[in-house]
Amino acid sequence: MSELYTEMTAGELKERKKLLLRRYDDFKAKGLKLDMSRGKPGADQLELSKGLNDVESYISDGIDVRNYGFLDGIPACKKLFADLMGVSPENVIIGPNESLTLMFDYICQCFTHGAGDIPWRCLPEVKFLCPVPGYDRHFTILEYFGIKMINIGMTAEGPDMDSVEEYIKDPAVKGMVCVPKYSNPQGVTFSAAVVERIASMKPAAEDFRIIWDNAYCVHDLFDDGDELLNIFDILPKYGNEDMLVEFCSTSKITFPGAGVSALAASKNNIAAIKKRLGAQTISYDKMNQHRHAEFFGDVNGIREHMKKHAAILKPKFDIVLKHLENELRGKGIASWITPRGGYFISLDVMDGCAKRVGELCKEAGVVLTSVGATYPYGIDERDSNIRIAPTFPPSDELELAAELLCICVQLACIEKLAG
Repeated sequence: MSELYTEMTAGELKERKKLLLRRYDDFKAKGLKLDMSRGKPGADQLELSKGLNDVESYISDGIDVRNYGFLDGIPACKKLFADLMGVSPENVIIGPNESLTLMFDYICQCFTHGAGDIPWRCLPEVKFLCPVPGYDRHFTILEYFGIKMINIGMTAEGPDMDSVEEYIKDPAVKGMVCVPKYSNPQGVTFSAAVVERIASMKPAAEDFRIIWDNAYCVHDLFDDGDELLNIFDILPKYGNEDMLVEFCSTSKITFPGAGVSALAASKNNIAAIKKRLGAQTISYDKMNQHRHAEFFGDVNGIREHMKKHAAILKPKFDIVLKHLENELRGKGIASWITPRGGYFISLDVMDGCAKRVGELCKEAGVVLTSVGATYPYGIDERDSNIRIAPTFPPSDELELAAELLCICVQLACIEKLAG
């Protein structure tokens, strides 16, 4: 009998379904309560940073970090992030505990005061390009401001640049959101050719802005992690220094609830952001900035720290990938990319089956990311993409969750094929 479900007879599918339902019912009887819905670090990862609070002095380069001042961050922390992002410290602003706030505030700034002459709120329509599947919180920000989102397909090298270059001919298209290294959720790192094409773009909108969310810049699972071309080295060649703002944070490096975020941008963009910050805040948490600078020492300290994360995370990714390989490979009902870093595995099932997979998993005690969340407005027109977050559950729970997920994928696809 062929293992391809699409080639099985109705009788063969019926028999396979019986076997799967038996396994499924066994899982339901366990009364599981497992969560693979969000990319949160596990408790063992959080323990890696417990020394962060062992700071004896709150003086940094002669600065008492407990007091007012240093709107854009203390020098030691600015250098730490500058080295991480491959820019100069003067091109860095240190923010609050998460980069999402910085991204929201920047879009808000463009909306109220513009990234050029005209505030976006004064325009009849503002559009953004969104590589899909993508990061749901990017889409939430854009939807909050009423920005029309346009799907851009992802390839193995990054966004479909032919589509991007066609859409930016429209002056209403004001920007693009993306995760350039280990993209959320597919784990794709933009190729050098794609980074070059992005840097060289000539959008019709002079105030076009790219949200370059480099959330996983050091989140490698292997010693020879993917290399992302530093786009700031290329933008000046095309006169596009102002076209892009990069964001990153320590949210998945130290403590998500008490990390440090940063952005990197051109001289002009930094000046505009600092003008807004001068009205918005006195300064962000400099004590936390100091703790992080002391804990890591320099950017090499961050990289060594992330090797400890990789030692914990890679076995978890391997667990999920093992079950996908053993249960779904060769059946013609699912495909996935094996990521080399980041926090997710992107699973594509037969069209019209993803929501049903989510329902079956939930009924048996496993919560997945809401199906459709990886697309703007929560609409996956093919109903095929499932984002798997393997980082939070302990390994024994992950084994159960991954096996159950594979059972549910097969059941949902058999239901689809059987009509």
